[in-house]
Amino acid sequence: MADVPIDCDFPVWGLLPKKETGVVAFLNKYPEYDGRDTIIAILDSGVDPAAEGLQVTTTGETKVIERFDCSGAGDVDTSTIIRKVVDNCITGVTGRKLKIPETWNNPSGEWRTGVLYPFSIYPSKVKERMQSYRKEHLWDPGYKKAFAEASKQLQEFENEIASKGSSLNAEEKLQKEELEARIEVLQNAEKKFSDYGPTYDCVLYHDGKVWRACIDTSESGDLSSGVLLGEYSLTHEHRHLTPVDELTVSINVHDEGNTLEVVGMSSPHGTHVAAIASGNFPDEPEKNGVAPGAKIVSLSIGDSRLGSMETGTSLVRACIKIMELSKTKKIDVVNMSYGEHAHWSNAGRVGELINAVVSRYRVSWVVSGGNHGPALATVGAPPDIAHPVLIGVAAYVSPEMMVSTYSLRGAAPGCAFSWSSRGPCADGALGISVCAPGGAIASVSRFTLRNSQLMNGTSMAAPHVAGAVAALVSGLKAKGLQYSPFSIKRGLENSATYLSSVEPWAQGCGLLNIQKAFDLLTTYHSEPERDVTFSVQCMGNKKGILLMPKNNETYQEIPITVEPQFLQDSDDEQNVGVIAAQINFNMRLALACGAAWVCAPAHAELSHAPRALALRVNLAALPPGPHFASVNAYDVRCIEKGPVLRVPITVLQPQPLPATPQLHETDITFRPADMRRHIVVVPDRATWGTLTIRYRGGEAGARFLVHAMQLQPRRSCRALDTNKMLALDRDAPTQMHFRLVGGLTLEVAITKYWANAGEVQVDYTIDFNGLHPDCDALHLSATSLGCVHVTALRTQDMLPSITLKFIDPVYRPTESKLSPLTARDIIPPSRQIYQLINTYTFTITKATEVSPLVPMLCEMLYESEYESQMWMLYNSSKHLLAVGDAYPSKYSIKLEKGEYTLRLNVRHDVRAQLERLADLPVVVQQRLPQPLALDVYAEQHLALTGGKKFSSVTLQSGAVQPFFVAPLPADKISRPTVGVTLSGWAGLSRDEALRRVCGRAVRYTPCEAPRRRNDRDRDEYADAYRDLVVNWLPKLEGEKLEQLYEEACERWTEPVAAAAIHTAYLQALDSPTDHKKLPHADKAPVVTVAWCEQLIAIADKVIKAIDQEKLLAYIGMKNDTRPDANKIKQEQEKQKGYLIEALCRRGTALCRLRALAGGGGANTKITENLNDLLQLADITDCKVIPYGIWHTFTVGQWGRAAKLLTRLLEEKPSKEAEIRLAEAYDQLGWETLAKVIRAALPIKYPASYRKF
Repeated sequence: MADVPIDCDFPVWGLLPKKETGVVAFLNKYPEYDGRDTIIAILDSGVDPAAEGLQVTTTGETKVIERFDCSGAGDVDTSTIIRKVVDNCITGVTGRKLKIPETWNNPSGEWRTGVLYPFSIYPSKVKERMQSYRKEHLWDPGYKKAFAEASKQLQEFENEIASKGSSLNAEEKLQKEELEARIEVLQNAEKKFSDYGPTYDCVLYHDGKVWRACIDTSESGDLSSGVLLGEYSLTHEHRHLTPVDELTVSINVHDEGNTLEVVGMSSPHGTHVAAIASGNFPDEPEKNGVAPGAKIVSLSIGDSRLGSMETGTSLVRACIKIMELSKTKKIDVVNMSYGEHAHWSNAGRVGELINAVVSRYRVSWVVSGGNHGPALATVGAPPDIAHPVLIGVAAYVSPEMMVSTYSLRGAAPGCAFSWSSRGPCADGALGISVCAPGGAIASVSRFTLRNSQLMNGTSMAAPHVAGAVAALVSGLKAKGLQYSPFSIKRGLENSATYLSSVEPWAQGCGLLNIQKAFDLLTTYHSEPERDVTFSVQCMGNKKGILLMPKNNETYQEIPITVEPQFLQDSDDEQNVGVIAAQINFNMRLALACGAAWVCAPAHAELSHAPRALALRVNLAALPPGPHFASVNAYDVRCIEKGPVLRVPITVLQPQPLPATPQLHETDITFRPADMRRHIVVVPDRATWGTLTIRYRGGEAGARFLVHAMQLQPRRSCRALDTNKMLALDRDAPTQMHFRLVGGLTLEVAITKYWANAGEVQVDYTIDFNGLHPDCDALHLSATSLGCVHVTALRTQDMLPSITLKFIDPVYRPTESKLSPLTARDIIPPSRQIYQLINTYTFTITKATEVSPLVPMLCEMLYESEYESQMWMLYNSSKHLLAVGDAYPSKYSIKLEKGEYTLRLNVRHDVRAQLERLADLPVVVQQRLPQPLALDVYAEQHLALTGGKKFSSVTLQSGAVQPFFVAPLPADKISRPTVGVTLSGWAGLSRDEALRRVCGRAVRYTPCEAPRRRNDRDRDEYADAYRDLVVNWLPKLEGEKLEQLYEEACERWTEPVAAAAIHTAYLQALDSPTDHKKLPHADKAPVVTVAWCEQLIAIADKVIKAIDQEKLLAYIGMKNDTRPDANKIKQEQEKQKGYLIEALCRRGTALCRLRALAGGGGANTKITENLNDLLQLADITDCKVIPYGIWHTFTVGQWGRAAKLLTRLLEEKPSKEAEIRLAEAYDQLGWETLAKVIRAALPIKYPASYRKF
């Protein structure tokens, strides 16, 4: 066999591509312009200072000089101060004794304590890994041993009984029940095992120089083995939280010690970004980032509680931190590889602050354009904010990257990544300034258990540009030349290499060219527009021109206003220093446009004032499809420096549709990254479209990224889009359906995925169909028939179906608290931010999935006028169950039956704006146990009479078909509340595959539940008064209780009425719902003999008042045919309840007496009492369980005790019941299970709610 040549020259240079943009040549030419003397702020998920390449700069200085978590996920409340130290120990928030090492120096003697919940700061993958690790090492060994032993004991018992060959006696039955209970408890514990994570006590103190914090990761109080760190800003100390998680943490301290900030990372994304921008490998320089000499400031905006989603709070805090740091260390460039899609861009608090950072603090801000292509107008926010000061970056893949970074079999021409978002913004601004390599194999956080990873996206392209900006600034500083964020952005755009093979919307001004940018910035460093950006307002309040003409439009006149905006100084609050520049500013501009279909003025003189211009766009000259042009304004004194401003113009010219609304293309050849765009004005009655692709020839296995999108005014590009990867089937057509709104412009972008090799020939068809209802949403009611008229666009089968899936109760706050925040949340110089915390309480009657919604605020982040809308959901024990923010569709949780509290946090720097929200309603959407289907009819009389339901009908083009919806029957909804609505979906097509794209949202308003007539024949006043007394007795205590009890006993002497009074008195003396009164395994009850005997005496009065023989006879009846059977049933059930309550209280008192006497096991009275009770109820009944627990503790049946305690906790969680369960596990020798329960107590039963 011949030897195969092996290429051992690995293309390391291609792992982090830099040749394409000239970075390698630039740094070879200017090795000292490598970013040194510059600082890059990384607004991301957090940077790992322990990752490879992120320890030092090229000059040997610390690379990551600051680390802040702006999200609040790692905040620890350390306002609890302890001054008393006993035996070198203090008590932590968890209740653990914390031993202070003698080597610690604390001159003040003040120890601040708090608790860290590491699962709140873990990235999702680390949390999953740690849960798996903890189960395998902390739970499984003990559990498996206990289960094996319990199974063995049961088997031995059954073998012993089988050998005897006789039936079980009472004692043996009880023993078998105990052994079976142990198995059941263990199986249930394994099934419901949930790792809530560890709870780490934190101790914060000041050593006279810096704040220091210790995190007790031992969970035993051994602080000497914990993680001890000083403030990162002063010490640059960091450690991994535990040897297993490898999560690098550091600390900061705020609010004069009241808040400890534990900084981690919410994903590896931020570290990867930082490595691209500024990674430094002294021994392997080919792995370096773009600016290896730059320092890094890590500002975490991703919130680990939200799966690394950014929040308004984190974004505002990041901006504040950049402003604050400017006093001591100048941040030169920001990289933000984050963003969402906004509904509009000309408003929003976050955009306002970002603009202030750029324009007042002179920071260049680079941002990723987004990964929602290939359709046009998919740029995210940012860069789409009100002011065009950001450097938006698209993702490019070069032929070299294809071979080295992505290991493709061969190279193809360079192209934009298929998924890279395209401009323009919804208001016409281009959005994308330049493009850069959008993939790299770079360092990642240590918690990933790897040192590098391939990631791609505009998230990777942006730090490439940010690193280039740092290198440029490094060179400009070294040369002593002036610059501004405005001149930097303009220099990048005017120097970019335009790629003829890439659409303008995917590359902006072109591919980054660092050398040419440096030449421009150094040559033209003192031009009059250096510190000026230009506000371009087109057709009102738009930053550019985006035209989507209807068919047959010929031209448009477009008014434009251009106004210079001047760079300001953060130290000059009155902007006095900029006045001279404003007065002296004057430019004479020559306007040019390369597109013949755009007519613009030739010249314009511009001073410090709005300058009105007008453009004319000749639409008649444009063929169907997307078109781009730019009106560029040049300084007539020096056109060589490039345009000083641009007015981008995008026209989406529709292609006409034939009478049969369908587009058909045949024998189209696609190569990798080839794109076909179709622009169509959707027919008025169209409601969905279908793309059908058929294989004709070429490579098999072709993959297409298809994006169908319509832009609605004031709605994000995601509101009406379908974006899918389609795998082409050689033997059958491949289809994609998508929703449509008639009358709006539609773009269908079809591209062969860039990495899908080979070429393929296809035919494809875009069909427009419609079953158009006469309403945007169906609003139905229990008070009337619903009527909807549907019009068909083409011949179509119609079969309406309406399904309700959710109930949407609305809640008002039970409490609202407005307060100023601390120094951490003051926008320099002195804009105080306030927070509003609204508290809502609600009850879930049956386990279901819920999604909290804040309709007035949700679905907005960058465009929101409020800074935050984070909510936290707690159970009745203040255990945090879920956290959510701006986008409710991302957050849902399964809740069990019980009471819950929702806390909503909203922030703003204008107090009055928050006062408006003090009564803000929220919706806690709950999934119905089973979807409810509404009956649909073709005729009104059929709907009224419940006749034949709607069956499928074929509608011809233009035909109108009504359908009628009958209200839900009253018995379909359990106890509807006034004001509550139900929601769901109405599908109109007969084809199941089209139901989601052809239909409307439905809201249904039920009526109040029917009121049952009260036919009871009794003195209602007297009975109501007695019931009132019975209800109030358990709520009283002391003299008032005794007084009311005596009066009631004198007033109601009839046996059953007296039983009710005595039962209520028993509940007042010994509440069955007070879990603090449950027994301990090794402690005597804190009661007296006299008190127990009093309970027994009162219980005996109840037992005596009830005719037990008559009651048992009634219970044994199969059918009661008497006319007043319902009344008899109610009375007998009441008496049964009184008797059960009395026997439970009596039995509990007997068990307490037994415990006080120091004796174990049951005596005759205890046994007889239990037998009497079991004739009426099972011991697992919720009312009997507390007594059952006392009985099993008394007789030492710990398996049955554990079973009952588990059932009790399912009904209502409580710390006291969990402690008793741990004690039962101890008695059984199940130390692991007991340890797990005790370890979870601090997180399941905290003393207070968590900080936002």
